[in-house]
Amino acid sequence: MTSTRFAIVGGGWRAEFYLRVAAALPDRFGVTGLLTRDASRRAAFGSGFAVTTPSTLDDLLAADPDFVVVATPWPVTPDLLRELTGRGVAALAETPPAPDVEGLRALAPLANTGRIQVAEQYQYQPMHAARLSIARSGRLGRVSQARVSAAHGYHGVDLIRRLLELDREPLTITAHRFVSPIVASPDRAGPPTEERVVESDQVLAFLDAGDRLGVYDFTPDQYFSWIRASRVLVRGDRGELNGKEVRTLLDHRTPAVGELIRHDAGHDGNLEGFHHKGITLGDEWLYRNPFVPARLSDDEIAVATCLARMGEWLEGGPDVCSLADAAQDHHLGLCIEDAARTGRPVRTAGHVWG
Repeated sequence: MTSTRFAIVGGGWRAEFYLRVAAALPDRFGVTGLLTRDASRRAAFGSGFAVTTPSTLDDLLAADPDFVVVATPWPVTPDLLRELTGRGVAALAETPPAPDVEGLRALAPLANTGRIQVAEQYQYQPMHAARLSIARSGRLGRVSQARVSAAHGYHGVDLIRRLLELDREPLTITAHRFVSPIVASPDRAGPPTEERVVESDQVLAFLDAGDRLGVYDFTPDQYFSWIRASRVLVRGDRGELNGKEVRTLLDHRTPAVGELIRHDAGHDGNLEGFHHKGITLGDEWLYRNPFVPARLSDDEIAVATCLARMGEWLEGGPDVCSLADAAQDHHLGLCIEDAARTGRPVRTAGHVWG
């Protein structure tokens, strides 16, 4: 299998995901260099991941990567995408590609260049990939409702749109913010050092397309909290998926109940190593991990999938996530914030982002 060679611009928390994936899968991915203005991060990445850290974009591109992962802050990303596109270099941008609607509109012309994709990875996490497979399989009949409490903003919206197969349909969005106390969770730095009670900021929103309803429900605590779980409910006229349980009808008098089963090697006496294998429903594999036996978390598997699909996209394959789709996701996420802040419904038109 041909190795995918990519460069990285950015030295933050997300950039490390790409470095870890490449380190775990050296036969699949190679990092040609990483560019960041932070000298301490350059030194850490150079020693920790044995990656070259050039000081200019020219030097970074001199290694001739297949594409550049853009993992930079919002104010920087649009200009960098324009520069890479102008040089004829393909880019995989971290989400979202711009901070606001004006920025999205300004980026819209780049959607037609055929040089930019967006690393919207949640659709590629194993359990979400299995759920999407069920929603699209016809088992549930025509899907009319998706309730997603699994990711913030544009990430959660993207899952809702894919489960409901929403494109640019006009929506009526209503939202409510609810703040409640919670014992502080772990965070990116690790477990808490003491017990503290903090505020948990929850946003609940309804995305009503008339014939389909998306329900967005999230509080940032869920990413790290040990006491706030994620939840997904998908309903169709012939069944529903509730978390890992699948209820369907074999005919109008015969219900069937199954469960999504996760398969991981390395448990108990298993000696295959420690890695995720896939998700089954009954005797059918809904998802198989293409990166066995690499030891990756579910989100790292999703990032690896974005990288692999980016290489395939450059050869004429399907989108990872198009810039236009990512812009739509972020636009709807901003509309949810507006509705929650004002308490008034927001009606969206069928936007075209390139």
